[in-house]
Amino acid sequence: MSERTRLTTVEEVHANASWLFSARDRHGETEEVVLVPCEGGVEAWVNRCMHQPQRLDTGVGAVVRDGEIICPRHGSAFDACSGHCDNGEAAGTTLVDVDVTVEDGAVYLDDRTFRFAHAGGVDE
Repeated sequence: MSERTRLTTVEEVHANASWLFSARDRHGETEEVVLVPCEGGVEAWVNRCMHQPQRLDTGVGAVVRDGEIICPRHGSAFDACSGHCDNGEAAGTTLVDVDVTVEDGAVYLDDRTFRFAHAGGVDE
């Protein structure tokens, strides 16, 4: 469904601790996706806690601490690289991943189930 789309740079994601964009799924519904630093690279996750429909990045950047994305509502911490949570209300869940690749410092959306809509959240 998607053509490869250049999103941003690894440097920008690492400098800001996250980078938010909106994408349309195969049904035309808009989802927010958050890019986060991971072991020198970048991972992408649907911007939603698995415990309740809470945005991890509320539009001002995700809270990423010690390699974990922190849910602003309940404090559950998701591993930035695996998406897995082993604590708090969301313990035992894993974030929904979105396929991205990194080449020459640039981050590309490669997930065939999503089509890039725009940088920022759905309300922007």
